[in-house]
Amino acid sequence: MITTDDYQWLFRRAPSMATSIGEDGRYLDVNDAFLTRLDYRREEMIGKRPGDFVTTESATRIEKELLPTLRRTGRLENKPITFVTKSGEIVECLTNSLVEHDPAGTFIRTIAMYAEVTDQARADWKYRQLYRATPAMLHTVDAEGCIVTVTDHWLQKMGYTREEVVGRAITDFSSAADKKRLADGRLQALISGGEFNNEKRQVVTKSGQVLDLLMSAISDKDATGSVHQMLVASKDVTQINRTERKLRKTLAENAHLRDELERERDYLREEVNVALHFGRIVGKSPALKHMLAQVEAVAETPANVLVLGESGVGKELVARAIHTQSPRADAPLVKVNCASIPKELFESEFFGHVKGAFTGAHRDRVGRFQLADTGTIFLDEIGEIPLELQGKLLRVLQESEFERVGDDVTRSVDVRVIAATNRNLEELVVAGKFREDLFYRLSVFPLEVPPLRKRTEDVIQLAQHFLEHTCNDFGRQPLKLTRSQAASLLAYDWPGNVRELKNVIERAVILSKGNTLRLDLSLPESSGAPDAAEIGVPGSEDNIFSEKQMRSLQKQNFIAALRQSNWRVSGKDGAAELLGIKPTTLTDRIKSFGIRKPGGTL
Repeated sequence: MITTDDYQWLFRRAPSMATSIGEDGRYLDVNDAFLTRLDYRREEMIGKRPGDFVTTESATRIEKELLPTLRRTGRLENKPITFVTKSGEIVECLTNSLVEHDPAGTFIRTIAMYAEVTDQARADWKYRQLYRATPAMLHTVDAEGCIVTVTDHWLQKMGYTREEVVGRAITDFSSAADKKRLADGRLQALISGGEFNNEKRQVVTKSGQVLDLLMSAISDKDATGSVHQMLVASKDVTQINRTERKLRKTLAENAHLRDELERERDYLREEVNVALHFGRIVGKSPALKHMLAQVEAVAETPANVLVLGESGVGKELVARAIHTQSPRADAPLVKVNCASIPKELFESEFFGHVKGAFTGAHRDRVGRFQLADTGTIFLDEIGEIPLELQGKLLRVLQESEFERVGDDVTRSVDVRVIAATNRNLEELVVAGKFREDLFYRLSVFPLEVPPLRKRTEDVIQLAQHFLEHTCNDFGRQPLKLTRSQAASLLAYDWPGNVRELKNVIERAVILSKGNTLRLDLSLPESSGAPDAAEIGVPGSEDNIFSEKQMRSLQKQNFIAALRQSNWRVSGKDGAAELLGIKPTTLTDRIKSFGIRKPGGTL
């Protein structure tokens, strides 16, 4: 059994420099090699502190770094310390120190061993320090694939201490997929190859995070050419790969969005080119000319326009005319039919949504307002917008800003709004179904589209226009209106306005055979229609009429009905009843044509 005296004998005669330090930080004992190298006697050092025999720099390091580390970890490893001999010579050393405790955990002593640093040792130490401090993921493995050294950066990335990794197989830190790829001798084959470049590998950190690495290696070979050690440099490309995956996903989503935008572009092109089969606004009646003068006046301004009128009068065509004559003509005109949008989809339709905003939102969608940016948006049937959405619409009108559904990014747009309705918005405001502030914001410039009964002078011109286009669209040979058909058209009140007239002409073309136009007989015929000679037009059933002739036909038709009714407009057997129109309509037309009762004024 080794006694205390044996221990002291062994300690003092050890070939390496060594000291024993007490809990108070003073020397308990020093060995002969230490005394010889520093040229002191034992009694000159016992009871003194190490700081009394080192340089000022080392004394500071002892107090600031070495002692705190020793108290915290119980050991020091290859820490530099510089002693000063009795004669003043500098002795550079590396120390390894260990705190010794008894079985009860009570402090006994700290044993410190010192190795003097030679020029070669100093160079090796500096290399090791430089290697460890290199800001790169470096590690060395032996021929068996076990870790020999690692840099501090490697440890920082992986979350381990040096003691936890040195000596362990490198595959202990590989992902499950990499372990499988490197099994069955493939790791040794890789090492034996001596070097490799940009190998894709995955490792798992102490916290369980998987890192994507690119590894390159060079080897240190012995005299026989066998690999002794391999130095491996790793580049963390986790974030790069994540960004690439996100980019690929974004590109895929953008491809979907591009397809959607292309569809939207096609839609917009179609919307711009299609005008309810109108090539232009047809007619020359005073009522129409008055309205077109208003269109021309407001088109050049940025003002919002509220287009009013009955169903079928052509409010969308008027909106297109305003846009076409405005400075925004080269930008899109986007139409939104508010009456056809389900209540729960209004906000998404207007402002768009992001993927996942609600069930069925599988990708981002651009809203109509964003599509109309720098252009015009036409909100048809504006009175159908839900009250709860009207505030968000008002915000766009006031501030030109909105957010997509499910998104907190505020977007700005430059859009002119043209709204249309056949409802009385003022009555809706009174009923609490339409916001008053929104009504005033929309109705900066209200524009009334006259019903067809107030522009009868345009009926035949419109009918001929529709007939020509319908025959062309249906691939039919040209057809012509006859005198009696024209009289029937003029005698009808047209409650459905221009749209109804268009439908009647289309039905007539569908029902016609050969070159004879068959007009829908459900239209009322006027019993007071004049005959051809009376209005000065040719008598052939196949002839068509000039505009002047048609105005004359209309006027003579009204006069004939008035004569037959003894110039009574309303009531039983009155002219309005004979013509099949409302008395108010007939009164308007009498004024329009300037018809006077012989010998007096009607």
